[in-house]
Amino acid sequence: MTKFLSLFCLCLLLVVSCTPKQQTNTPSSSAVNTVAGDSRITIGTTGKPRTLDPADAYELSSLGLIFNMSDRLYTYEPGSTEIKPQLATELPKVSADGLTYTIPIRKGVVFHDQTPFNAKAMEFSIQRFIENKGKPSFLLSDTVASVKATGEDELTIKLKKPFAAFPSLLAFSGVCAVSPKAYEIGPGKFKPNIFVGTGAYKLANYGTDSLRFDVFDQYWGTKPENKGINVQIQTSPVNLFNAFKTGAIDVAYLSLQPDQIRSLEANAKKGDWQAITAQGSVVSYMVLNRNQKPLDKLEVRQAITSLIDRPLLNERVLFSQADPLYSMIPTTFNVSQPLFKDKYGDGNFEQAKKALIAAGFSKQNPAKVQIWYPSSSPTRSLTAQTLKSLADTKMDGILQLEIQNVEGATFFKEISKGSYPVALLDWYPDFLDPDNYVQPFLACEKGSVAKGCEIGGSQSQGSFYYSETMNKLIDQQRKEQNPEARKKIFADIQNQVLTDVPYIPLWQNKDYVFAQKGVNNVKLDPTQNLIYKTIKK
Repeated sequence: MTKFLSLFCLCLLLVVSCTPKQQTNTPSSSAVNTVAGDSRITIGTTGKPRTLDPADAYELSSLGLIFNMSDRLYTYEPGSTEIKPQLATELPKVSADGLTYTIPIRKGVVFHDQTPFNAKAMEFSIQRFIENKGKPSFLLSDTVASVKATGEDELTIKLKKPFAAFPSLLAFSGVCAVSPKAYEIGPGKFKPNIFVGTGAYKLANYGTDSLRFDVFDQYWGTKPENKGINVQIQTSPVNLFNAFKTGAIDVAYLSLQPDQIRSLEANAKKGDWQAITAQGSVVSYMVLNRNQKPLDKLEVRQAITSLIDRPLLNERVLFSQADPLYSMIPTTFNVSQPLFKDKYGDGNFEQAKKALIAAGFSKQNPAKVQIWYPSSSPTRSLTAQTLKSLADTKMDGILQLEIQNVEGATFFKEISKGSYPVALLDWYPDFLDPDNYVQPFLACEKGSVAKGCEIGGSQSQGSFYYSETMNKLIDQQRKEQNPEARKKIFADIQNQVLTDVPYIPLWQNKDYVFAQKGVNNVKLDPTQNLIYKTIKK
């Protein structure tokens, strides 16, 4: 009996030891602790991913992880909004009518589960992105008529209508290649806890407060500079701040508060660690509802525009951690023109008063305007209070601003109903093209000069802006394949916004990453993703 039990235990040990390990959820970070000197990088963040399924991921906390485990047909150079081939070998060939995109596909690529990658696998991945109807599916479903592998190494995509920015959509992190063996097509058929792509890292562990990425040794491209990544999810900016200061993490990114960034920057100047900044693509702006009095008068919208003092906001509200913005298209793109600076300036109070007087307002009959913002945003709160202070002290009683806030879910629900005269918002682009700062704000599918926009981008944004001229300009830039001709159309669009003032650009964010001494090559891509594979120590 003793011999039998000993033999049984030995067999059981061998069976357990030889059982292949699978990707699993782990209850804590204990499985991914860094071993000192093992060349793995520990990254701290407050961003908790909702899902790792690229067909359903629409938040930066999820997309940043997917970005580092995946490849897309196209990607970006750090510091540039110009796309370059990744799983494609060249930029697309576009038909004369702008509807057909032919894309050559890279050979010799395999998925993390050893499935070969080819044009058919990319067709599957794009079809799944569209047909599973996840949060970001509209990005392609609104545009793509069909996608088909027209050869082992060739993909052909046909559009419903011309869209010059389409290649930029193909660089969206969610439009990545996924293994046809690991996933399936069908509405709602998501796999939030796994990831099987072609990227430089494969998912080793996915826990409630941590993730572990191991290097994929069969990666087709340049191998990572490190031996793997450990991601620690902190419960608050305070915890992230303290974890970095104590050296528990190598890199801290998203999301630290402005005062914490200022503190870490000060210590970086002393040589305690490194501060890396990059120009961001997120813009903050003010929505002016043309259907609410007194915003229905152009002069009132112009007066509020002249009142804005962007350098003051940047100093008092943002601790100089942003750049003043004078176009709804950020300076990330070469088509951006600072027209609001030239025409309205900053804190141009005399100009603001003249506009209000021309509209029939006075000290006895002041223009009264409510400014709304989501209550969860301290930055918006301080912005609104600063603007009210400017109106109270500089406008001689002709303009009276009232500050209101409401819970976030209610705010975003009500803004498209026209509940707010003025609202403070920010915009995280879906893809990097000037169109994404124009069409969602200014286009209107149904409307009139009398009623404003009833269905369309400007209605959903809360401005209810309607302009037939603007609709035509948006349509023209979407069809135009020539970059220089398209740039001229964007100039006309920005001039029209300057004239009609449905929105007021406020600032363009800066992105901040902090790294310990000895941690090198920390970079961001233009879509705010931290690039894992270049980091080394």
